[in-house]
Amino acid sequence: MRTVLLLTLSNVFMTFAWYGHLRYRDVSLWKAVLVSWSIAFLEYCFQVPANRIGYGQFSVAQLKTLQEVITLIVFSVFSYGYLGESLRWNDWVGFGFIALAVFFIFK
Repeated sequence: MRTVLLLTLSNVFMTFAWYGHLRYRDVSLWKAVLVSWSIAFLEYCFQVPANRIGYGQFSVAQLKTLQEVITLIVFSVFSYGYLGESLRWNDWVGFGFIALAVFFIFK
């Protein structure tokens, strides 16, 4: 459970680092990069411990899969709530295929 919590926190920071600046297109690119890198540092502060703690309980493929699923969930909430974008039907179909992959990886 700690691994999932740390991965979730990591992904919140990662999503803001990668996509948060899109809401502020008037800010110069170099400032956006510096702020993004600062936020990404916080992401690593959660990601590295999550993988350290989770490895052994999960295989590395399972850890990566968990991270990707959490990323999609966090990204979906972020894109709708922060950027105001809705997911389209084909996004949901793609997420469904990823969920199917998760099933096989954890089976």
